Amino acid sequence: MNIEPDYQNVEHFNEEKTRQLSEHYREIIRLLGEDTGREGLRNTPSRVAKSMQFLTKGYAQDPAEILRSALFKEDYRQMVIVKDIEIYSLCEHHLLPFFGRAHVAYIPNGYITGLSKIARVVEAFARRLQLQERLTHDIKTCIHETLNPLGVAVVIEAQHTCMVMRGVQKQHSVTTTSDFSGAFEKLATREEFIRLISNNFH
Repeated sequence: MNIEPDYQNVEHFNEEKTRQLSEHYREIIRLLGEDTGREGLRNTPSRVAKSMQFLTKGYAQDPAEILRSALFKEDYRQMVIVKDIEIYSLCEHHLLPFFGRAHVAYIPNGYITGLSKIARVVEAFARRLQLQERLTHDIKTCIHETLNPLGVAVVIEAQHTCMVMRGVQKQHSVTTTSDFSGAFEKLATREEFIRLISNNFH
């Protein structure tokens, strides 16, 4: 008995944007010296056009609204940490990927948000043309301004393929960025956060 897998990958793309992007990518491939008509490259412009729309879908998302969509009144004033959030982004300087992990914490001030919303905010900002420094700041600022917590902390560790595949070509370099507000500007609170994200509880 032949059973077909119950799986269908459905993606929706703007047809006009896909068409225009495809034309540009076809010309880029031609300028690089390739034959855009050969079998392996025939559909590449369209595939890349759709891929880029997916990789930059964060422009169509409102991170603050993501947080507000699951806002709950709660009298909890201890640290809430979501760590090891995978990030995949595109460096705006070379349009090459950088990837790694984000660690995010906040201390509620009357309201909390759904834990998954923190990860979705990270994703919304990461799926844009980014710099790691700005990505770190954007996440912190969004949470700080939307939830009005007692403090926010964000640390991102990432590898940049623009350093691995080209340029200096240092294969194992990792870039760490951080940004803090409110209570996390105090050394003791910040050190507790760093200790907690460094512990291997899971």
